[in-house]
Amino acid sequence: MVLDGEQRLVAVLVRLSDANEVAPGQWYLEAGFGRIDGGSHPTFSNLDLAQDWIGERVAHRSSN
Repeated sequence: MVLDGEQRLVAVLVRLSDANEVAPGQWYLEAGFGRIDGGSHPTFSNLDLAQDWIGERVAHRSSN
């Protein structure tokens, strides 16, 4: 679970199995809320990349 600075749930990430045929061992955006909600459910090779991607969208929401 990913929380924003105000402790609100903004996303749920899951680590895919190493046996996954499409993206083994990667992190998958299972669900996004608010600005992160949408048709895109990307995968990330590590949690730092996922955090950066989510952080950009949360910051964009805060600036509007």
